[in-house]
Amino acid sequence: MTSSDAPLGVFDSGLGGLTVVHALSQALPGEHIVYLGDTARVPYGTRSAETVVRYARGCAKVLTARGVKALVIACNTVSAVALEILRAELDLPVIGVVEPGALAAVEVAEAEAKRRGVPVKIGVLGTQGTILSGAYPRAVSQISTRVEVVGQAAPLLVPLVEEGWLEGEVPELAVQRYLEPLMAQGAGVIVLGCTHYPLLAPVIAHVARALTGERVPIVDSAVATAREVARLIAEGRIAPAGPSDAPRLEVLVTDRPRSFADVASRFLGERAPGVEQIDLA
Repeated sequence: MTSSDAPLGVFDSGLGGLTVVHALSQALPGEHIVYLGDTARVPYGTRSAETVVRYARGCAKVLTARGVKALVIACNTVSAVALEILRAELDLPVIGVVEPGALAAVEVAEAEAKRRGVPVKIGVLGTQGTILSGAYPRAVSQISTRVEVVGQAAPLLVPLVEEGWLEGEVPELAVQRYLEPLMAQGAGVIVLGCTHYPLLAPVIAHVARALTGERVPIVDSAVATAREVARLIAEGRIAPAGPSDAPRLEVLVTDRPRSFADVASRFLGERAPGVEQIDLA
């Protein structure tokens, strides 16, 4: 097992994975985290699977070179297409966001079905790459054959989050556009299948209630992923943090460190630390 002094490595195509970092910091406040945002090549959600795998390998190489004890893929697109490849190639635990999100969604859907007395479908909001990959239906089917999954790509939500449009008419109209097809297909639980989307969770919950007339449970895959990492640490499969005076969070980006730092605090819920620019080439 890697030393407890080693950090957790987390990567995403840009800012969104900081919601996973925030959730990890809440669940595991003693852990040292190194975060890599591949801002030079964002977004990943519209790329081919082959390109996403290549980018993911580059990010993993940087973080493993820094001696991380586990790798958290804080990107639904990478988790959908490159998780098993990285698990096969790397000699350390690799955790994605799809499997924990799917497990949490099934648990909520089954509880809702019991309460309502009828089956409840899981609705997934995600990037085009995540929805087209079918990753959530596959992950859910491995947990339960009784729960159906419907998906909806929501490409406008990422730029809204990055521009700080988190409330008001514009985000509500965008969310409504994407939720209406899910609600029409009978979705009774919504999975935030992109790590940007937790910042819009209040809007999503509000619009879902307006469309259905009742509260619709929202599953945050970032929180579910942090819970999974905490479980692996509790089971001894990842070394727990030891006493250290190392910085709690280091942030690496591949482009535009100043603008990244300006927006990062919105995702972290606190002032962002210094941001270091690196080159993946």
